[in-house]
Order: sequence, then structure tokens, then C-alpha cells
Amino acid sequence: MNTASAEGPGLLHRSGRWCARHAWRIVTLWVLLLAGLGAADHAWGGTFADSFSLPGTGAQTGADLIEAHTTGAGGTAAPLVLHTAGGTVAAHREAVAAAVAGLDRLPDVLSVADPLHTPGAVSPRGDTARLTVRFDGNPAGFDPSYLARVDAAVEPLRAEGVTVEYGEPLGQPASAGSADRVSEGIGLAVAVLVLLIGFGSVAAAGLPLLTAVLGLAVALGALGLLAGPFDFARASPTLAAMMGLGVGVDYALFLATRYRALLHAGAEPDEAVGRTVATSGRAVLVAAATVAMALGGLCASGVGFIGTLGIAAGLSVVVAAAASVTLTPALLGLLGRRVDRLHVRTPVAEPTGASDVWHRWALGVARRPWVSLTAGLLLLGILALPAASMRLGHVDAGAQSTARTDRRAYDLITEGFGPGANGPLTVVAQLDSGRISDPAGREDLAASLRRELTAVPGVASVTAPVTSADRALLLTTVTPATGPRDPATARLVHTLRDETVPHSLAGTGATGYVTGTAAAAQTFTDTLAATLPRIVGVVVAAAFLLLLTVFRSPLIALKAAVLNLFSIAAAYGVVVAVFQWGWGGALFGVSEPVPVESYVPMMMFAIVFGLSMDYEVFLLSRIREVWLDRRDNHLAVAAGIAATARVITCAALIMTSVFLAFLLSTNVAVKMLALGLGVSVVLDATVVRLLLVPASMYLFGRANWWLPERLDRLLPRLDPEGPAPASTTGPAPAPAREPGPEPDPVPTPVPLPGDRR
Repeated sequence: MNTASAEGPGLLHRSGRWCARHAWRIVTLWVLLLAGLGAADHAWGGTFADSFSLPGTGAQTGADLIEAHTTGAGGTAAPLVLHTAGGTVAAHREAVAAAVAGLDRLPDVLSVADPLHTPGAVSPRGDTARLTVRFDGNPAGFDPSYLARVDAAVEPLRAEGVTVEYGEPLGQPASAGSADRVSEGIGLAVAVLVLLIGFGSVAAAGLPLLTAVLGLAVALGALGLLAGPFDFARASPTLAAMMGLGVGVDYALFLATRYRALLHAGAEPDEAVGRTVATSGRAVLVAAATVAMALGGLCASGVGFIGTLGIAAGLSVVVAAAASVTLTPALLGLLGRRVDRLHVRTPVAEPTGASDVWHRWALGVARRPWVSLTAGLLLLGILALPAASMRLGHVDAGAQSTARTDRRAYDLITEGFGPGANGPLTVVAQLDSGRISDPAGREDLAASLRRELTAVPGVASVTAPVTSADRALLLTTVTPATGPRDPATARLVHTLRDETVPHSLAGTGATGYVTGTAAAAQTFTDTLAATLPRIVGVVVAAAFLLLLTVFRSPLIALKAAVLNLFSIAAAYGVVVAVFQWGWGGALFGVSEPVPVESYVPMMMFAIVFGLSMDYEVFLLSRIREVWLDRRDNHLAVAAGIAATARVITCAALIMTSVFLAFLLSTNVAVKMLALGLGVSVVLDATVVRLLLVPASMYLFGRANWWLPERLDRLLPRLDPEGPAPASTTGPAPAPAREPGPEPDPVPTPVPLPGDRR
């Protein structure tokens, strides 16, 4: 029976109808919101820079001790690499001194270390030197115009033919600009093409794009404003744009398609808008809540960097959903019946007959559900195989394009000092009060520490330990024999941290820590790897409870969670094969195999799990509507697939194009996310939606809709509207219906042998 309330339209129905009738108020409010946030962002907005602070870890504690006990050790250090093609850097002593003085006068500079007066800063051949500058903030977030002042300061060196390259993190703003705007343009262009071909109507194609772009602009304005008081990673705006543009077009498209179907069935425009928001709008809110919840689950990692990425992406999803259920109804109200007036082909909406190709597909799956289920799972399993060999790590400047100055600086350091010089490790020994006042004891400890560190396999060199000015610390630098991305370097960090340093300081009263860029990156990777199972558990459990509450079916909620895990594993496998194994990585601008960036699997899980639920929610919402109206599982599954096939296919094409367009990004981690998300959307819209979901629902039959009475009483009811009534061909009981015209018809499937009713 239909569960629509006999008391009249519900809240969503009324709100949609109100937005349609007061369209100009809604449009004006969104325009004012955009202008206000844009102005506030310009006046008080912040910048985006990566911060990998990990309080409580040995790497962070060691860095904090160095800053507290060593003069000039605060801030963020960035190397400027000097290189001469012939001769030595020392031959340009006056130019080096002039550059050091010029850099020291720049704002935000705490200190500059003259390489000619710093031990170990000049390569053995003398043709390469590292000039280290310490900034009071992370230079990755500095305005690109700041680099013009750095260029001016090092001009005396370049005037004498000395090559100057900027290492990380200073080299990040100095490198080629982001391709995000190009990516967004490509995504929008593909969206226009898909919508025009898929639906024919210019207005129906333009409305989702307008809603998505306006919502994204509002979200980015809010994100920029939040970046003032809070630290957000450099990838935050890119991730927000990917998510906001993709789901924004999808959500508005689902509403516009349902509205046009209701118009074609004879509904009045205002009533059609109300019913659209009450049905497809409800599905949008459930889908957006699932995506936002999955992204919010990243905060459970306890890592601020990951949490801010989740917040940035979640913010864009929430704004996109808000725009879809307010701005889209307003624009539909303005268009009214003119929504199909301008068209490039005969406008089409949802299919309404058993002869539709998608309806016939659903019936074909019904005839062989075990074959369909096995084929789908086998395909996902094959794609997931490479994920078993996933190796996490940090993708540093050495994996970037040689067009970037930070990559060239990386290569010069490798040639001049060895690969390990790009990720030196600092061992910090915090002395007890007895050692602090005993010079002989400090010397013995320093000699013993250096001797044990030198004996560790994989160590290229160890500097003589030095005592801090207050004699509280012993500091020594360990240079690995391998580069930061090499698995051997990760093993060396673990050996030093867990075995060598504790053993060498045992019984001395001193406490040792291993810090430095490579140690911090490895600690970050270890922390995320340990946290990922908790994130998976939190997100899956929360999504299960939400779907259980909305669809009131334990089996449907469990099936959705399990199938999404399969699609996520397949997306992981593709990312590993392309980037870690190097199968086609050069096509995406990555010249050599690289480890999977440590935070990518966690981000991919949250995003893919949420987006997978998007299509699941839209499909299941239509299936459930028919089930509640007819109580026929086979009819419900076939009708749901037929009704949503065109819109989900178009939405998936658009979202895939948006994600894959971000492969143009200069950030390798963004490339990984773009490929993984694009692949996952394709798999969800094809393998999962066309094979696994219908096959499993056919096999489970009426058990799909089983809910124990006690659980039914415990669960809150998030369905105050009731489903939109679906008229069907053929005789059926006449349940109570909302006032107003009949909605779009539901196709009746051809009866199948052994049909379970």
C-alpha cells in the first residue's frame, strides 16, 4: 500500500512548491550569498598549504625539541639549490653573499644559512650547494607574487651563470600553475554535450549546470573564508571542485528529469515541482547525507590534514544538495512548461514502457540472476587484484614533471649529494640532567651513538653529533643511501626509530627521536595505515544505519554496503596498477612508478563509498516507490531500473568526465584521486547498477523488504512524505493518493517463468 499521508503534502512537497512560487526570492538569495561570500573571502580569506603535524609522535616531538632548544630552528625550511655547469659554487662567493643578504631582507624570512659557511651544504665536487631559508610560515601557501621577490634576491647568482632552483616547499608556488580551471571547463563542456544528447532540451541541460556552478562558487567562497582561521591542505579547493561540480550536476539533473516526467504526465508546474522535491529531492538529501557522512568520517582519523580534506569536500556536497532542493525548484518554477521549448532533438524524459531497452535488460538479468551476479563479482575481483600489493608512501618532488623547479632541485641534490640527501633523517637525543653537566659523558654518548648509527645497513653517512646551545640535546644527521620514496628508506626509518636509537641510548637516561621530512612522511603513512580500518568501520556502520532507516530493510542496507566495498577495492586495484606498477602512468604525466600517496586510499574510500551510495539511493528510491505501491518485487526492480537508466547513465558520464578531467592536475595525488573516482563511477553505473543490484534483488525476492516489527518500532521515520504514487498499467488496488495529477507511469514487466511475487 502507498504510505502517503492522508493529511496532505509533506514538508518537502510544500517547500518545493513554495520555492517554485517565490522563485525570484530564492534566486536573489543565492546571488546575494555568492556575492557576500566572495567579498568576505577576498577580504579575510586564507591560503591553502599542507600541514602534516602529528602531535604525540616521535617525529613531531623531535621537531618540537629542536625548535625549542636550537636558535633559528623554527618555521619551515626550504632549500634553494645552486649549481654551476663548470667550476665551483665557491668561485661565486660574492654573488652567494649578495643573495644571502637579499633573501634575509625579505618579509617572512627567519634565517638564511650561507652554504659556504655551513658544513655539508656544498657537494663533494663543489658544483652544487644547498642554501637553506627558514620562513615563518609554510611557503607553499605564499602568494605567487612573493616568488618575484625571491627571484630578485637571487639575481646576482643567475647573472653570473649559476643555476638556482627552488626545492620543496618553496618550489610549489613557483611551479607551473594548476590546471584546475581547465579541468572544470572540460567537465562542464562534456556535461553540456551529454545533457543535450541525452535529453534534447536546452533548458533541461542548462539548469543543472547553472545550479552546480553557482553552488560550487558559493562552496569555494565559504572554503576560502574558512581557510583564514583554519589550516586547509593545498588539494582542498581542487577536491571541493571535483565533488561539488560532479554531485551538483547530478543532483539537479535528477530533479529536473523527474519534473519533466511529471509534466509529461499532466501535472501542473507548481504541483510537479512539489512532487519532485518530495520524491527525487528526498533521494538527493539522503544521497548527500550519505556522501557528507562518509567524508565527515575522515575526521575520525585524528589527523588534521585528512580531516580538513574531508570537510572541504563535504562542504561542497552539502552546498550542492542545498542548491538542488531550493535553487533548482525555483528555476523550474520560472521555466514552468517552457522547460522543453528550446531543444536540439525531441525532448525525452523517463522511459514509460516494457519495450524500453533498459526494461528488457532488467528482465534479462531476472532470467539469469546467478550468471549476472557471478560475472559482476568476477570482474570487480579481477580489477581489485593489484590492490593486494598496494604500497603507501609520499609522492615527493622527484615524481613531478621536470618542467617544475622543485623537480629540478630534487634532481640536482640527487646528483650532487646522493638520493638520500633529499630526505635526511635527524636523530635527537634528549639528555638527562647528569649528561647535560658532564662534558665527558656527552662525548662518550655522541661517539657511541654515531658508531651504532653508521653500522646500520642502508645508511650512507652520519654527521658528528653536536650539542645544542643549552646542552639539552645531541643532534646528528643520518643520510640514507636511498631516496625518500624507496621502500628501503621506509625500512631504515623503522629500524632507527624502533631498534637502533633506543638500543644505543639504553641505560644512559637519554631519550631518542627520529625526525626530519622523510621520518615525518613515514610516520604520517604509518598513522594513516593504522587508522584506515577504523575509518572503514565508522563509515560503513553509519551508512548502514542511515540506509536501514531510510529504506527500512536490513538486507538492502547490508547489500549496498558490501557491493560498495567491492567497487572500492576495484578502484584501488586500478590506481595501484597505473601508478605503482606503472601500467600507463606516463599517459597521465607520471614518468616513473610511484607509491600510492598515503592519504589517497582513505580519501578514496570516503568519497567512493559516498558516491556509490548516490546511484544506489536514486535507484532504490524508485524501486521502493513501486514496491510500496504494488508489492511486486520483480515489477519494482525492473521498473526502477528502467525509470532511472537514462538519468543515471548521463549523470555517471558527467561525473566521470569531471573526475577524469582533473588528471591534468600537476599534483600526482590529485591524479590518483581523479582516476580512482572516475573508475569507481563507471563501475557503479554499469557493473553494480546493471548487474549486481538487480541480480541480488531478484534472488532475494520479498526478503529485500523484510523488517522485524521490533526494529521497525525502534527506527526513526525519515520518510514523512511517503513515496510518490506511481500509477501502473493493469488492475491494481487503489491506495490513498496525494491530491493532484497522476505522476509518471511505471512500466509493467512481461511475466517470467517462476516469477517470485
